[in-house]
Amino acid sequence: MRHDHVLALSCPDRTGIVYRVSGLLFGQGCNILDAQQYGDEESGRFFLRVHFEVPEPGVLPVVHERFGHLADEFDMDWQIHDARRRARLLVLVSRQGHCLNDLLFRAHSGQLRVDIAAVASNHADFAALSASYGVPFHHLPVDAANRAEQEQAILGLVERERIDLVVLARYMQILSPRLCEALAGRAINIHHSFLPSFKGAQPYHQAHARGVKIIGATAHYVTPDLDEGPIIEQDVARVDHAMTPRDLVRTGSDIESQVLARAVRRHVEHRILLNGHKTVVFR
Repeated sequence: MRHDHVLALSCPDRTGIVYRVSGLLFGQGCNILDAQQYGDEESGRFFLRVHFEVPEPGVLPVVHERFGHLADEFDMDWQIHDARRRARLLVLVSRQGHCLNDLLFRAHSGQLRVDIAAVASNHADFAALSASYGVPFHHLPVDAANRAEQEQAILGLVERERIDLVVLARYMQILSPRLCEALAGRAINIHHSFLPSFKGAQPYHQAHARGVKIIGATAHYVTPDLDEGPIIEQDVARVDHAMTPRDLVRTGSDIESQVLARAVRRHVEHRILLNGHKTVVFR
């Protein structure tokens, strides 16, 4: 079996970074399978993703140790991930199930290399759907009186199920700053791209009333600033005057599902690096 890993790093840009990183891996007998890099002139930072193979598992601790010294020299933020490990997901959903259904199918069919460890919702609507895929469903009702306890239950699920990524698949609740901070860098949300122009529960109806010509969706990391986290993926579709609100909902639901799935895939493949309030996403 191949023992491959992904190194992802960012650091102040300077000469010699790629040379030193590749030299370190070569020195331990590692084979670089793929490498992508980007230097951002605006922030002055350098970003690198290297997919590499180690000759045997015992080499990896040595790579970690020696890379730690190199990282100190170059002031790097870095991680090495097991490329073969399947990420464990917790999906949060409310009463719109198109994104949940899409993620469950992609995980079940192998299109996404993830394990959906649990689904949690403030409503019970999708218990049967989750059960049909053999995924545990947790009904966690929430109101103003029990919000803190409900969010603590979500964090309990994250810890107990060893969750790598929380996916808000049209979860129509605003997360508290405390929960956002606890899930920083490991929670992805999907929303219609009309925000902030079309807020509320019926954005497609508002868009129809305004005669929009393009609709879309945005996937981003969750932060305490509502719907303003670093953007991972976006897409759009053209619409016209002949389409009804129901047509827009159908088209928008398809886009949301696809955009969210692409964002999840890029996260679990360790292709996303934060660059301030933006992201560097290696294809």
